Amino acid sequence: MAVEQITYKNIDPRTRNTIMFGLCFAMMIACFDGTIVGTCGTVIAEELNGLGLYSWMVTAFMLCETVVIPISGKLSDLYGRKPLFLIGLTLFVAGSLIAGMSTSMEMLIVCRGIQGLGGGILIPVATAAVADLYAPEARAKMQGILGAIFGVGSGIGPLIGGYITEYVDWRWVFYINIPLAIVAYALTLKKFPAPILDEKPSVDYIGMAILSVLLVDVLLYFEFGGNKFEWLGLQGILMIAFALVLLVVFIKQEMRAREPVLSPKLIHNKTVVMAAVFMFIFGVGMIGAMIYSNMFAILILNLTTLEAGYYSLAMVAGMMITALTSGALVQRTGYKIWLTMGPIIAFIGLYLMSRMTIGTDLTYYAMCLFVLGFGLGCMMAVIMTGVQNSSKSNEIGMSTSSVNLLRSIGSTMGTAIFSMLITSRLNGEFAANVPADVVSILPSGTEALNYLGSQEFVNQLLGMGYTYPDGVMGVFHDILLSFANSVDFAFIAGGCIMVTTAIIGILFKVQKPVEDEPTVEVTE
Repeated sequence: MAVEQITYKNIDPRTRNTIMFGLCFAMMIACFDGTIVGTCGTVIAEELNGLGLYSWMVTAFMLCETVVIPISGKLSDLYGRKPLFLIGLTLFVAGSLIAGMSTSMEMLIVCRGIQGLGGGILIPVATAAVADLYAPEARAKMQGILGAIFGVGSGIGPLIGGYITEYVDWRWVFYINIPLAIVAYALTLKKFPAPILDEKPSVDYIGMAILSVLLVDVLLYFEFGGNKFEWLGLQGILMIAFALVLLVVFIKQEMRAREPVLSPKLIHNKTVVMAAVFMFIFGVGMIGAMIYSNMFAILILNLTTLEAGYYSLAMVAGMMITALTSGALVQRTGYKIWLTMGPIIAFIGLYLMSRMTIGTDLTYYAMCLFVLGFGLGCMMAVIMTGVQNSSKSNEIGMSTSSVNLLRSIGSTMGTAIFSMLITSRLNGEFAANVPADVVSILPSGTEALNYLGSQEFVNQLLGMGYTYPDGVMGVFHDILLSFANSVDFAFIAGGCIMVTTAIIGILFKVQKPVEDEPTVEVTE
């Protein structure tokens, strides 16, 4: 008996809506768990006696998430979205459950890695599944919804983490994922579009292994370069050389693979190439602004971490408005207006942020965040829709994940770039604003800020003849002013980086695929 062939043209609307709700729940938990430890990480590390491993709570998640993005995208093309989605959701739930039960920092870091693997599957598969469920003209609206959820999830993560840690217990930062995941399971477990497999798929295991090692090398270079080792020191040069060798080997492997994990033919799709470059630059600008705007609020504007989380909702609100609006209107307006307007508005937001200093009104700060979010929200849904509508039916997962991969790499590089900009500027600001005898006892770069509140530093100032509180507080003011000026410099530099994507936006054009959409069946 023949199996009914299902496409977006004849899929049951109730089935489609049910699946979409499930995708939204999964996207939400994957996004906010990437940032949720931002406000409670120190509390967790102190309780588990692992402050020395603090950074690995974020790094383990980021590494595993980024590495698995291209692999999950390709496998979802070969085996369908459902099995990959359920595997990703299961990994995420398992990682969350065990993370909440952690008795050591090492155990928690491993669990964060498992969560990252799950998140790296959920986000690209959920994004790609939109193309299975909706016609090309309807995809933008749904991508807008996912884009809004991405912004909301990433933005409220620190707020949720801070609230739960303060009023409940940090372990519920991870346990909270479980009921949400159960809802996602219930909505997607029974019915989900899947491809008809005429033969056993060919999996490029060698390519996946090479790409994984390459990505780990690149991400660790940008994560720890300038801190754990010199950018162009011996270790840094060896990592660069290793990455270049792996890149050459990977390209050769993909050229001869039957089903390459990242097909070299993608480079001939101008839409995918422009989208990947666009989202790479987007990632650089977005993550730096989000991280250091929060730091600015806490250190310079004297907000608590929880208060800073509340103010970050202004950025989330801006992103939601334009993510939903751009998705709903792009079929009428075209792509270019959003991809040129978005970078310009984001630049304006970052320029306004670069004018902040000690004592800046909090209303002004919230306005800056809203404008920045308003600009960022113009871009993600539009880009992803263009990529899917220009991709062949059997390559949608691969092309979507390749763009997500470049955004993730850009985010990692953005953190490093902003850190370098701030550190390089900070030394000059110290020389201009802080007395030379104080500068001589300060650690280099942003480490000086950690030293600022220590009793040891206060004692040193008193020993140097500075009076308390006037003299000591005056030194504190000068140091904080130097940091504010340095972050302002990074904001305007980030804005200049972001606005360059407007050039890509002007040139952006959707290249229609040669093949039609795939036929799929609904599996029970």
